[in-house]
Amino acid sequence: VDLEIDSGEIVALVGPSGAGKTSLLRLMAGSLMADAGTASFGGKNLAQLAPAALRAARSRIGFVHQDHPLVPILRAHQNVIAGALGQRGFWSAARSMIRPTSEDLDRAHRLLGRVGIPEKLCLRTDSLSGGQQQRVAIARALFQAPLALLADEPVASVDPTRARAVLALMKEVAKERGLTLVASLHDITLARELFPRLVGLRAGRLVFDSPTAKVHDDALEALYR
Repeated sequence: VDLEIDSGEIVALVGPSGAGKTSLLRLMAGSLMADAGTASFGGKNLAQLAPAALRAARSRIGFVHQDHPLVPILRAHQNVIAGALGQRGFWSAARSMIRPTSEDLDRAHRLLGRVGIPEKLCLRTDSLSGGQQQRVAIARALFQAPLALLADEPVASVDPTRARAVLALMKEVAKERGLTLVASLHDITLARELFPRLVGLRAGRLVFDSPTAKVHDDALEALYR
């Protein structure tokens, strides 16, 4: 894979299961290191960074997982504040989750408001619907003030209507904040509707990288054949 994504771009990764979409996102996030080649963020080779510098780089990359691994017994605002774990260190972030400052609580409330669920601030996460939990996961990723937002099948667990709403929300937030947004998706219809650039992967290789308007049906049929 030879791929460059500029600051502020909005890109969808598409391809069949096992194509390598999740692995590519993990390489971008610095949580997986390549056996060969280079994965760079902000012009820095992630594999060559010292541990502290790597943590600092990763703290500027928000990651929304497919299964949004929230802590179910914690309240929504505590899960949002957990987004600071990569920046403050475990114990400092843990104290903020247990006894949040008024500033952190206000930030969490504003972010939950931005994703459309401010009234859920103090509710236990396991009392929320799947779509609401996904919005908490997005707010948590935004809490760390990232430069880039990576999302691995972020709408796999919600119905099509909510999936469109969640993806549209992520796109709006990325544009508002000037974030790079890269999301892996199985729903080709939503990818074509909402993302201006498509990257097609198959068997660990890049098949196409093109503006969405130039990706024709036959290219997608070949990708999934």
